[in-house]
Amino acid sequence: MSHNIIQNAFEALASNDPDRISAVLTEDAEWLSPPGNAIAVALGATHHMVGRQAIVRFFAEDLPRLFVRDVAVSFHGSHTDGERVTVEATIAATLAHENHYTNDYCFVFELRNELIHRVREYVDTARGHRMIFGKAPQQPSPT
Repeated sequence: MSHNIIQNAFEALASNDPDRISAVLTEDAEWLSPPGNAIAVALGATHHMVGRQAIVRFFAEDLPRLFVRDVAVSFHGSHTDGERVTVEATIAATLAHENHYTNDYCFVFELRNELIHRVREYVDTARGHRMIFGKAPQQPSPT
């Protein structure tokens, strides 16, 4: 059952349709990505979206400005433990500057009443920066 909820959620998120995206999220949903990740930096977006409206806006309006076509998600595995679903996936897309993006992700979904309540996203941020900006992010100098 939880696996179907997540499959439907990924289809909704990829649809760019605000109503479909909204339908899979709790009102107080949260999405936490790694700080400084390339997608958030490129879009001038936060890495911690709070509330259904913020998440819907990101997936329906912001992300399509960067991932302009050929968006695909390949699932590699999932594990369900009650209201928590962990998913391994590869996301690929053609970027606005015509470069190809492909990166491996791990998502931890926390469900409430069969809706997504919280997502923790894990991804190779240096790889993302290389694909989006052509270089890895600058590391702070040791003090």
